[in-house]
Amino acid sequence: MVFSSRDLRQTDSEIYKLIKSEEKRQRKTIDLIPSENIASKAVLQAVGSVLSNKYSEGYPKRRYYQGNKFVDQIETLAVERAKKLFGAPYANVQPYSGSPANTAVFFALLNPDDTILGMSLESGGHLTHGHPNVTWSGKYFNSVQYGVNSKGLIDYDEIETLATKHKPKIIISGATAYSRIIDFERIGKIADRIGAYHLSDISHISGLVVGGVHPSPVPYAHIVMTTTHKSLRGPRGAIILVTQKGLEKDPDLSTKIDKAVFPGLQGGPHNNTTAGIAVCLKEALEPKFKLYARQIVKNSKTLAKELIKHGFKIVSGGTDNHLMLVDLSNKSVNGWVVAHALEGGGIIVNKNTIPGTGGGVVFPKGIRIGTPSVTSRGMKERQMIAIADWINRIVNASAKYPSDQVNSPESRRAFIKKLRANEIIKAIKTEVRRFCLSL
Repeated sequence: MVFSSRDLRQTDSEIYKLIKSEEKRQRKTIDLIPSENIASKAVLQAVGSVLSNKYSEGYPKRRYYQGNKFVDQIETLAVERAKKLFGAPYANVQPYSGSPANTAVFFALLNPDDTILGMSLESGGHLTHGHPNVTWSGKYFNSVQYGVNSKGLIDYDEIETLATKHKPKIIISGATAYSRIIDFERIGKIADRIGAYHLSDISHISGLVVGGVHPSPVPYAHIVMTTTHKSLRGPRGAIILVTQKGLEKDPDLSTKIDKAVFPGLQGGPHNNTTAGIAVCLKEALEPKFKLYARQIVKNSKTLAKELIKHGFKIVSGGTDNHLMLVDLSNKSVNGWVVAHALEGGGIIVNKNTIPGTGGGVVFPKGIRIGTPSVTSRGMKERQMIAIADWINRIVNASAKYPSDQVNSPESRRAFIKKLRANEIIKAIKTEVRRFCLSL
């Protein structure tokens, strides 16, 4: 390669410094965002490879460009590994991420104004599952939403009632902020009863599914979608699977999905990402990945248990998977304040709405936390006890700073600065940094 032999540091020192700063930030903080994880060195090498130079519209051996001999082999490996790992007869590994992948499924099977049934955002669903007014899925389709009951559990009776009444063409299972085992079998039976497709979005829990610590939707869904960068620990991409049940319902389903992805919604795939997906799937096929998935759940359960000991309310009373929703309504502080306070102390979470509590998306009543990333760093139950103690101390400290007058960007910046100047939060930041650098 003669274009440039200079490395990033020489070519663009500003970007180099920012990347190194982000690397240091990740090393010195505790990441509890459930949708984030740490990709392996091998995955990062694949994503940063010369595959970024190649354009590959089409599918293996059916490309619109020449020179795809090795790209074809890479994509074929990714597809075969996905099929083996999830136990499905078909896989498309080209979607750029989860939202485009869900879009492709809808594009393949629906017409504008068709009805879809998905989990509401407030209850733990995803924006693409039909959130009204704001998203394409809520604007272009007749979106009906189901939720959780007073115990924070999915209301399967409500799903059945809504499905019977509205006759959706697609029922979506899966969530982005739900801490319990999802009954894919029951949702599949409801879909079968009304003749609907069952799309299962397991973006958050796919690593737990292949790790054997969460039931798989493959026997009960027609289509399964997952991102690859969450509990699966790969690059930022997505996979669409068509199950045997899906092919029995519609023998042309895989062809429809292929055409929806390309040329329906996308141009050429990101070949470097495809290679990274292939690598992470190979890693997930190794026996030690099952141990990793089990540890994620052990850590999550321990963290939830310890937070409850500190007086925190956990939606549904606990967790069966990698995450939990912490209801702060009894702590005299909201999720916006706590998220900023925790970041000041070196602990990274995201604010989150809590079912039935109101508060809106700007100042919601809770936070969402999870354990995939900390588990990837080798943390176990003992470390979860320490993290729970840090969270408790920071939340107690942040409760002294009411945010009712924070109503402009300037006032918010001033509030955050004052919050992070708290001596308890500053002391914990030092403790957390020392702890992280010891890993």
